[in-house]
Amino acid sequence: MRKIILAMAASAALAATGAQAQVALKPGVPSILQWSPEQQREWYPAIETVYQVRTVPRGARVHPLPAAGRTIAPTFEYAGKTWTVDDYMAAYNVSGVLVLKDGKVLLEKYGLGRKPEDRWTSFSVAKSVTSTLVGAAIQDGRIKGLEDVVTNYVPELKGSAYEGVTVRQLLMMSSGVKWNEDYTDPNSDVARAGAAILEPGVNPIVSYMRRLPRANEPGAKFTYNTGETDLVGVLVSKAVGKSLSEYASEKLWKPYGMERDAIWMVDLAGHERGGCCMSMTLRDYGRVGQFMLDGGKAGDVQVLPPWWAEQATTPQITNGAPAPGYGYFWWMRPNGSYDASGIFGQSITTFRDDRLVIVINAAWPQATGRELAMARTAFVNAIREAAKGA
Repeated sequence: MRKIILAMAASAALAATGAQAQVALKPGVPSILQWSPEQQREWYPAIETVYQVRTVPRGARVHPLPAAGRTIAPTFEYAGKTWTVDDYMAAYNVSGVLVLKDGKVLLEKYGLGRKPEDRWTSFSVAKSVTSTLVGAAIQDGRIKGLEDVVTNYVPELKGSAYEGVTVRQLLMMSSGVKWNEDYTDPNSDVARAGAAILEPGVNPIVSYMRRLPRANEPGAKFTYNTGETDLVGVLVSKAVGKSLSEYASEKLWKPYGMERDAIWMVDLAGHERGGCCMSMTLRDYGRVGQFMLDGGKAGDVQVLPPWWAEQATTPQITNGAPAPGYGYFWWMRPNGSYDASGIFGQSITTFRDDRLVIVINAAWPQATGRELAMARTAFVNAIREAAKGA
């Protein structure tokens, strides 16, 4: 369990990077890690008032999420008492819970004053969307394959420690490049990467990453590396010749039928953060999960390679935690689910065999924590039990 929490805590580094690598629109905005509960409730649904963003346009059609034949109201035992959905939402500052089975709504609830049309920031859930866009680019022939080397798409990395690293190794967080993800250290890589324009005309994250040395052979070891998730975003943009927002709109938001435009936070160069901070409605989070569960198809159109969705969400490398492992920017959990996960309580949890997608958005009082994770796992497991037979 301790290793799971350490791995989760590492993901909090994304927010530390975000505090410096984004473009603030408000003077004196505190680090997103230090927002008060009041600031979380005000700004998580309106991140575009705090940071510079780009829009991911929706299309004319909305993918329906019809009501299931019945609803569920799970209860569960945790910390010596019986909890209801409302109890959990109130105690853990949850703004939304959505449960889909076979694409139909079993449970949908809102809190913290949020309404169904309100967006909510994703933190690291965006990583899983970026991974999905890699799959779309492979299907489109814009990326030749997972074993292609990253320098073919980001030539500025030639001659660096990324020479010979494959797209697959980046998605597995196993490039072998030395990286310090300690978000308590102001001199760590995660605190410094992308925080300044180092070379005019070169994306700041690329400028920083190409100066790093190699620590391990590519593919040999999992090292949580927030900078590389932004790097994958740059790679996709270069491969397809479009911004991430444009490509996400073209390959996912429009064809699958998202209900509202998403927004995506940008870095100092105006490029979307591949590792952070999309904002979308609760139901659109559910549609992202359902799209992957349905094998990457939008209607009759195969947006992702037929093999992509399953391979991306099954273990590809051991990540040091007592869990099945890590896929392509997706986490595998001991309860048999796979997750897109973000700090402060954001998650899309999928049980493939149960055809079940569970979305939770929250404003936890801290980025991660053992008790927070245990309570959410108990809640998710209770939802799964209640959904059986539905």
